[in-house]
Amino acid sequence: MTLSSALSTAVSGLTAQSLALSTISKNIANASTTAYKTSVTDFQTLLTDSTGGASGGGVTASSIQSMGQQGQIATSATDTNVAIDGSGFFVVAGSATASASDFVYTRDGSFAKDSNGNLVNDAGYYLEGFPTDPSGAIITSNSSDLSNLTPINLSNIGGTAKATTQINMSANLPANAAIGDTFTTSTTIIDSLGVSHTIGQSWNKTAANAWTLTLADPTLTSNPAVTSGTLSPNTVSVTFDTSGVLASTNPTPVALAITGLSTGAAASAITLNLGSAGKTDGITQFSSTSSATGIENPTFTQDGALYGQLTGVTIDTKGLVTASFDNGVKLPVYQIPLATFANPNGLTAVTGSVYSQNQAAGNVSLRLPGDSSAGTLQASALEGSTTDIAGEFNRMIVAQQAYSAASQVVTTVKSMFDTLTQAVR
Repeated sequence: MTLSSALSTAVSGLTAQSLALSTISKNIANASTTAYKTSVTDFQTLLTDSTGGASGGGVTASSIQSMGQQGQIATSATDTNVAIDGSGFFVVAGSATASASDFVYTRDGSFAKDSNGNLVNDAGYYLEGFPTDPSGAIITSNSSDLSNLTPINLSNIGGTAKATTQINMSANLPANAAIGDTFTTSTTIIDSLGVSHTIGQSWNKTAANAWTLTLADPTLTSNPAVTSGTLSPNTVSVTFDTSGVLASTNPTPVALAITGLSTGAAASAITLNLGSAGKTDGITQFSSTSSATGIENPTFTQDGALYGQLTGVTIDTKGLVTASFDNGVKLPVYQIPLATFANPNGLTAVTGSVYSQNQAAGNVSLRLPGDSSAGTLQASALEGSTTDIAGEFNRMIVAQQAYSAASQVVTTVKSMFDTLTQAVR
């Protein structure tokens, strides 16, 4: 190796260690950055061809971000903060109107609702997701297409009501009632618009251990004088065994239909559950335990809900965003997907802890959280930086010593050049 080669080799060492120190500095600066992935410096030997074969020509270095490292997950006070436990990325956009070609990817799940209701992280990127139907199923038929994603917006979620689909009734009919005795009670149901209606019930004893339940057309609970729809069937036959336990109902099941609702609500299909045959979990017929006559302890439950306002959202481990309302209704509204890449280390880093897809990373694949190759989500949590301060200081000392040694080589080569120059003179 000539003096010129030695000098070039030493200079390459200085350059490589400068990059190493820059990488260390970046890691330390981002020790508190959400979901930051530590970069490492990769050194490779440079060889030059010579008559006697290849000889050392110096060193080259490059900085590589270790995307496969999992940061520690810590709890957060914000419900919409989300951490990824796995290898996936959130799909985000720089604006609410961005197209699929402008999507980028991040691990930073510091999402919170902005003034327009969008979920935006601390770097200003909008979280993308798939709208779902009330059952939680993704509405689009192609959940692998980025163009079907939309910004998750919580302001688009209005109040909601839940129509009654089932009524459960429990009560005791007096076994000592005379044939022909009639007792009344009533229950309420909710239509699809959240309006309450009252259905009157009349229990008539027709024979020993036999009753007929007559159901009246519904009326507005707020104005009982107004009939608000048509109910069918209107009668139900109920029999008990000699022990006072429910024996049968006709029809079975008791399927009620309410049509022509004056509120403009959709027709209601309701199952009236009077209990199980052979059990005492609904209607019974025992002797009255009190001096009062009539139906004892009538209890009704129904699954409808009046109109309610949005109170918040929850995100489960599989990325399903569910809206909660003050009437107790919970409604799935969005599905958060995760993006995966064949070589995530090949992604191009962009300001704001986001990455853009390129040829080195491979094509993006959309997967649902819970897929083993994507990971799961943890709500009310954030992923921490993978920077190890102690390790970075150790690498800093090594880089400093290597830089000092390379600079000493430069000084020595300069001295040898000076000696050679003086000898020539």
